[in-house]
Amino acid sequence: MKPNDLPTTTPWTMARRAARMNPSVIREILKVTEKPGIISFAGGLPSSKTFPVSEFAAACTQVLTNDAQAALQYAASEGFAPLREMVAARLPWNVDPAQILITTGSQQGLDLVAKILIDADSRVLVETPTYLGALQAFTPMEPEVVSVVSDDEGVDIADLASKIGTGANKARFLYVLPNFQNPTGRTMTEARRAALVAKAAELGLPLIEDNPYGDLWFDKEPPAPLTARNPEGCIYLGSFSKVLAPGLRLGFIVAPKGIYSKLLQAKQAADLHSPGFNQRMIAEVMKDGFLDRHIPTIRALYKSQRDAMLEALRKDMPSDVSWNTPVGGMFLWARLPEGMSAQELLPKAVDKGVAFVPGAAFYNDHADPRTMRLSFVTPNVDEIRTGVAALAAAIREHRSS
Repeated sequence: MKPNDLPTTTPWTMARRAARMNPSVIREILKVTEKPGIISFAGGLPSSKTFPVSEFAAACTQVLTNDAQAALQYAASEGFAPLREMVAARLPWNVDPAQILITTGSQQGLDLVAKILIDADSRVLVETPTYLGALQAFTPMEPEVVSVVSDDEGVDIADLASKIGTGANKARFLYVLPNFQNPTGRTMTEARRAALVAKAAELGLPLIEDNPYGDLWFDKEPPAPLTARNPEGCIYLGSFSKVLAPGLRLGFIVAPKGIYSKLLQAKQAADLHSPGFNQRMIAEVMKDGFLDRHIPTIRALYKSQRDAMLEALRKDMPSDVSWNTPVGGMFLWARLPEGMSAQELLPKAVDKGVAFVPGAAFYNDHADPRTMRLSFVTPNVDEIRTGVAALAAAIREHRSS
């Protein structure tokens, strides 16, 4: 039988979870930003100016000269032992390196957590709004995702207690980003962190603490991590993407020893191990305290760009557009006037040469259509000023149309 004579009906039957998988709204918008002349406030991309290229080049030479066979071979699923030790040493609480699992980006950490903790129809709690990538990781496991009311200080403790559920319907965990949250840029206060950890311990509710931006503070270091306050009740996710380079795709999980083995088994099934060469290269770069010298330069750059965006917003935006002032990280959260939709505004903004992410994408439910996420770290100061002016003009035209 020739190929053209084969039946045309498809033999594939999709798993039920496949129907729940959705494309990333942000990734789709990033395709738009590839057009020439578009100033992008859309992507959560660190500035390429911060990538320590010369240090990576030297580290590559060192690794290939001194450890090439091991670096290019299959490796332990747990990760490169010296790198795990370096991660443990940088954390602000006592961590055994045996609790650290190196992952292929912190996004893989979310996927592994979902695989070992979520059953179909089990309840998981998230902030309002929350990180879109977490929703993408959790949703294929078919949970009941429940949003917890959140304000400028973080999760509302009373609302959390009302939504935890009971018995078989008790929430498996709360997923939270306390520092410079994606998408809002907000930071959980010390008082709210203390209250959250205490209430979670009282209720027997595990916390999944995602902290990719925690080193990117501008004027004052954020309060201690949730995990530092109750290590046995939390899983902590970290990343090298925002302080070194995202293209290396390396992150880490810090987990209680009681569940570490299951995360490791899920990791083995997913990819055997994260790239050993990349792990050795990062360990080589980090070994002489490089991050302590490098991260302050990132903070200074991002603070200057945040300040430029705040100044441009104050100068150009209509008086009924509001926004917050993040004290670190990469994002600013803005809200359009009553009756406007950020999704409807987007194509008009793109026509004027500027892009952003409509905030509705980050809500599990009851989305606020007026919100939008603006990233201030990828464009330079002149582009920020030009882009904000263009966005303000698009808002005025959209309102009058």
